[in-house]
Amino acid sequence: MMKEKIQALISEMTVEEKASLCSGLNFWHTKGIERLGIPSIMLADGPHGLRKQSGSADNLGLHNSVPATCFPSAAGLACSWDRDLIAKVGLALGKECQAEDVAVLLGPGANIKRSPLCGRNFEYFSEDPYLSSELAASHIQGVQSQGVGTSLKHFAANNQEHRRMSTDAVIDERTLREIYLASFEGAVKKAKPWTVMCSYNQVNGEFASENRTLLTEILKDEWGHEGFVVSDWGAVNERHEGLAAGLDLEMPSSNGTGDRKIVEAIKKGHLSEESLNRAVERLLSIIFRAVELNQEDASYDQEAHHQLAREVARESMVLLKNEGRILPLIKSGSISVIGAFLKIQDFKVEEVHMLMQQS
Repeated sequence: MMKEKIQALISEMTVEEKASLCSGLNFWHTKGIERLGIPSIMLADGPHGLRKQSGSADNLGLHNSVPATCFPSAAGLACSWDRDLIAKVGLALGKECQAEDVAVLLGPGANIKRSPLCGRNFEYFSEDPYLSSELAASHIQGVQSQGVGTSLKHFAANNQEHRRMSTDAVIDERTLREIYLASFEGAVKKAKPWTVMCSYNQVNGEFASENRTLLTEILKDEWGHEGFVVSDWGAVNERHEGLAAGLDLEMPSSNGTGDRKIVEAIKKGHLSEESLNRAVERLLSIIFRAVELNQEDASYDQEAHHQLAREVARESMVLLKNEGRILPLIKSGSISVIGAFLKIQDFKVEEVHMLMQQS
């Protein structure tokens, strides 16, 4: 029934209206079409804690955000090896999104950790594809159990921050499949995220936002992803080429530039209107699902979520046992504790060593 409704709406739209749905209204919201009853929905950051900016706050999150629970980052969560625990975190995040009228939570991050220098390693679960995909799936299932969508990111091979807008990840087929895509594949097939977010970088010579092999042939056709693909914020290179490749939504707003490129490409025969129709259908299916599952006057128990965050932090800690003294730790010597946020107390090296031996 919903599919028929969406097809009927598409048939009533002008090309310009259809193109307008494929880019953001502003930094966080999709566009709506009032005359057809198509609403705008909100997307917000937060794999590890909802980051919703109030109307007057900056978009980078340097100033005030709506208060939310701070859960351990994915790098910490992965150390728990606990699917059920990660699902609880997702469920809590979904409740907070409902309370704040957020339709899609931008996360989790499932990129592989290739280099310790990557500035976003804390956002990603693991260097192991199986662990990453399993925990990402649990996270997605938890959030979406509350009627809130997720955006599995950053697809794909987003493994460094230096020159991330232009770098080219050159990866052979076997390595790409068994390592870099495997962390996404399991999560997509098992948990069915509402959306997938493409990355900034190029993959084998093509920007991820224009990579038909990734966005259509693998993600949509092979893995069966039925939701929409959204760009990372500002990751679009050529809008009409991205749409043809499978990039459905450009975020944030391009102030009409991307929309005009789509319309112009259709008029010149460089892009088929059918490609635009497919993108709009995917977008509307998620928009209407979010509206249908929206919970009016939703709320959550803040203290219970804080307690859950503490529990998760405890379960994510790993105590290292120096069995057989395999690590070169000595009873005497000096220990350096570094970090502005650490509260340093007096202790003796011998006491620390004794505790390590006992553990």
